[in-house]
Amino acid sequence: MRRVKTRKSIKLLSLIVISTTSIALSSYWRSAVIALPPPEDTPEEILRTKIIIEARSPIDGKFLTAAEYIELQAQLQEAPPPKLDPKIREQIFLLRIRKTLLQFFPFLNF
Repeated sequence: MRRVKTRKSIKLLSLIVISTTSIALSSYWRSAVIALPPPEDTPEEILRTKIIIEARSPIDGKFLTAAEYIELQAQLQEAPPPKLDPKIREQIFLLRIRKTLLQFFPFLNF
């Protein structure tokens, strides 16, 4: 009786070891394949040498050709965007100070 129990426990132990080893090895082999980039992905070395012929407008984000982008950059350098009125700038500064103070002193209600 004792001999039968020993054999069953040895069989169970060997089954556990074999299944654990096979699962570990199969998952390890798959991870190497998953780590590779997809075949249709363009390598970074090729992308670095590619000449960019389109750009986006910094104003509204529309696509521009290279010539249009250069023209827009020249226009922006000649006439920079208008500055804010000093009163509005002061109001924004005061609102930021108020926000900071309310973070430190939430019980103040001004």
